[in-house]
Amino acid sequence: MKTRKDGNTGRVYSTEHGRMCPACGNAIIDCICRQKGTVRRGDGIVRVGQETKGRRGKRVTVITGVPLDHAGLLKLSKQLKQKCGTGGTIKDGIIEIQGDHRDTLVEELKKQGYTVKHAGKTA
Repeated sequence: MKTRKDGNTGRVYSTEHGRMCPACGNAIIDCICRQKGTVRRGDGIVRVGQETKGRRGKRVTVITGVPLDHAGLLKLSKQLKQKCGTGGTIKDGIIEIQGDHRDTLVEELKKQGYTVKHAGKTA
């Protein structure tokens, strides 16, 4: 397997270990990048919007600006998905919930003590 100049092999999946972290090259379970516990700092406002781009017209509610580490985001996203009764994921510190649940999620995040704003158009 070729190794790039930055030391990364470029491997994203292994039949032995499953998904691989593209940054450190370890299995996702053993990833050292996500275990650092880095908290993304923003302006302190959690923004809830929606997107359809790149999803064949399907709506996804997007939550950005949550000041939590990866483990905290996993816990929060699980709570929010259960509240909406739908699926979702976390990508690069952004929580994505399937469907248009902006109003529900804004109220839930306000109950948990976050400063929340609607992002984008509300129509």
